Amino acid sequence: MAVHYRDKYLTFDEDGLTIRKYYYPVGDRRITYDEIRRFEERALGIWTGRWRIWGTGDFRHWYHLDTNRPFKSRAFVLETGGRFKSVITPDDPDTVLRLLRERLPEREGKPRS
Repeated sequence: MAVHYRDKYLTFDEDGLTIRKYYYPVGDRRITYDEIRRFEERALGIWTGRWRIWGTGDFRHWYHLDTNRPFKSRAFVLETGGRFKSVITPDDPDTVLRLLRERLPEREGKPRS
């Protein structure tokens, strides 16, 4: 299967994405593009997850392990219909945004700060 993007925690391929170190204390999560109901880009800040290294702070969003998140400025929220919305913070957000827009053009939400 062709890989379109890969960094330490995320891999995007033909069918979906794999989020490494998603579940605590260990465990990956696989999400197919068909499962994503909606996605949106979000600016990371004090109240929007910049300092959240892993897990949840509001019981609505789940952040995969990313020890570099405090140094990043952009995230993507993926809604799959479950209790938690998955928040990913890729090393190359421009490439991930392009991939999501190519595969899910009708499912993009409005960016929030």
